[in-house]
Amino acid sequence: MQTRPVVGISADRNMMGVHPSHMTGEKYIAAIVDGSQALALLLPALGDRQASADILQAVDGLLFTGSYSNVEPQRYGGHASAPGTLHDPARDATTLPLMRAAIAAGVPVLAICRGVQEMNVVFGGTLHQIVHTVEGLHDHRENKEDTLDTQYGPSHSLQLTPGGVLQQLAAGAAQVRVNSLHGQGIERLGAGLVTEAVAPDGLIEAVSVEGARAFALGVQWHPEWKFAADPLSTAIFRAFGDACRARIRNRAGALSAG
Repeated sequence: MQTRPVVGISADRNMMGVHPSHMTGEKYIAAIVDGSQALALLLPALGDRQASADILQAVDGLLFTGSYSNVEPQRYGGHASAPGTLHDPARDATTLPLMRAAIAAGVPVLAICRGVQEMNVVFGGTLHQIVHTVEGLHDHRENKEDTLDTQYGPSHSLQLTPGGVLQQLAAGAAQVRVNSLHGQGIERLGAGLVTEAVAPDGLIEAVSVEGARAFALGVQWHPEWKFAADPLSTAIFRAFGDACRARIRNRAGALSAG
């Protein structure tokens, strides 16, 4: 009998020397294995070469990770990217349809950084391509000269939506402090998404899916970094794991009934 849920983790397509490769950061894997108490399964960015329906049959939940790449602007009707902007069309071709199918099928979804931007695009929203150049918005990027602990340290506060999913996970807190390591961000919120948290400059930094059949949360910061040291991060990965375990039970019940 299956005891641990299987969580598919999105991969980026990068070059290792001359070899196309698919990879993700160990911090995401560790947070799923240790924080969600799940088995981690890396999902290569192969687009429609692996059908979303087949992937959903193999997993109990999906984690859409952060990345150095940005969603291609044609995916949301944006203007051409600045020269030198890193894109990953193979990831876009994989994650966007997969996330759409997962949420529709009631598969638990947790989306982090690039992942929440993908979630917004999936629901018809748009993105600020360079947040710090937008009048009124702050610079949300990390200083790459700092140590990792400094880069991933608390950077700014978030105002949580009263009664929202995130506030419940934060034990009712009105505000929390989070890290900040992103250059893009949500511009126009996608239809069907609910704002869960807002930065001091008004940038939306967390969303949930209205009426979702299962856990469907996206956050702009990085709760996976040393998740066990932060109560909210711990709660996010625990809740996601619980939702994945519930999916196992629901699938088992459906098989028994059939």
